[in-house]
This record gives sequence, structure tokens and C-alpha cells, in this order.
Amino acid sequence: MGYGPAENVRHSGRASSAGNAVTKTINVLEAAVGGPGPRRLADISVESGVPKASVHRILAVLADLGFITSEGGGSYRAGPRMLALAEEVKAASATGIGDVLTRLSRDVRQTVHFALHSGDHAVYVHKVEADQPYRMASRVGMRLPLHCTAIGKCILAHLPEPELAAIVASAGMPAKTSETITDFNRLSVELAQIREQGYSIDDEENEKTIRCIGAPVFDRTGTVVGGVSISTVALLLPREELLTFAPVLQTAVASLTNLL
Repeated sequence: MGYGPAENVRHSGRASSAGNAVTKTINVLEAAVGGPGPRRLADISVESGVPKASVHRILAVLADLGFITSEGGGSYRAGPRMLALAEEVKAASATGIGDVLTRLSRDVRQTVHFALHSGDHAVYVHKVEADQPYRMASRVGMRLPLHCTAIGKCILAHLPEPELAAIVASAGMPAKTSETITDFNRLSVELAQIREQGYSIDDEENEKTIRCIGAPVFDRTGTVVGGVSISTVALLLPREELLTFAPVLQTAVASLTNLL
């Protein structure tokens, strides 16, 4: 990939404005419903990266539509339409997707995550905890960066070059640990390798002591929509053993692609 992060990204003014408005709305909605209990406007603003005045306007529209409910005192929680949508997603997951992920977790005896691409990050939509004495800190609804996670790098590896460049320009490549790749050229080399081998590795790049292997999930048009990862504790499972999970992981994501 012979381009820099912000090179060759051009949009019409109208399309850019509309896309920006949609992105802000989605970010505000995710921040408003992404944690336990009511969320305060100030916290939603910080988490979504949207100014308070804009957050207030967006929340007012979402409340009118039933996606958000005002708790008073500047606090908000998921509204009835959001809860109904969540139940529909759960039902869809139960009809095949959950079975695939549960079987994968049982086969490798590790925690399995399924995340979907959303703007400049991904969001966990399904988690199967391993039958182990430890528990991963991740949760459904949590956002994860793309440049330093197994799922995220799988997504980036299969995006069109302008979209990849736009995401890196928007989100940056902040260091999460001492192992995080923060150089775009180095990341580009790794993304090419991911495309060739069909899986990615997060070797304590997002969180110390956590090592993951991930593979991309595509829709029926061949567009990458997310990924599945197997998460392990680095001290308990060597990298070489983690790599042996690649075939069963790729079989699982092929099944998910068929279901989607």
C-alpha cells in the first residue's frame, strides 16, 4: 500500500456532511446505551467525541423516536425501540450464530468474541466465556480499536484503501501497550500478511497479558462486516499454540459468513 494515512480521501461536501452527521448520531447512541445504568450527558459527550450542544440535540431526536429515554437531571438510558431492536438482534444471534461461536469456544477452550465494524472502531456483539477459572474484562457493547486488536486488524486488512486511510486519519494509532503498532507503514505490511494468511494476531498489542487470534467475517457481497477472535492469557498459552487455532477459527467464520 503506497499511500499515507490521509492521502487520496475525497468526498463531496454534501456527502461528507451527511456522513459526519450519521457518524455523530451513531456514536452518541452507542455512548448513551453502552454502559450499565443511566448515562449523563457530559459522559456521553466525552465518550462519543461530540460536543455537548450537539449531543443534546441528537439525544432529543433519539428520545422523540423512542431510541433513548430521558431519566431527568441530564441522564439518559436505552428507550423502548432500542430495547426491542436489541431483542431482535439476540434472537437473530440465537438462530445459528450463537451455536457456531459456542462450538468454537468449546473446541479451543478459550473465550470467543464476535464484533461488527462500526465507523472507526468495532463493537462486540457476542461473547462466549471459556470454562476457565479466569474471566475476560470484555463485554457485549464494548468498542474496540481497529489498529491493535485481532478483529480490528482483520477488518482493516479487507477495507478499500481510501476507507483504511480515512479511518487511520480519524482515529489515529495510539499506543495501548509497548507492543502496539503505531507506524502506518509497518501496519500496512502486517495487513498485507493478514490478507494472505487469512487471520491476524494481537500479541499483547491492545492489553498486556492478552493474546488473540482473529479472522474476518464477510457478508454475501464479500464486504468485510466484522470478525471473530479467540482470546487467551499470554502467560498460559504460547503464541505457537495459539496459531494452531487458525484452521478451526477459519471454519467458524466461514459458517458465520454463510449465516449472514
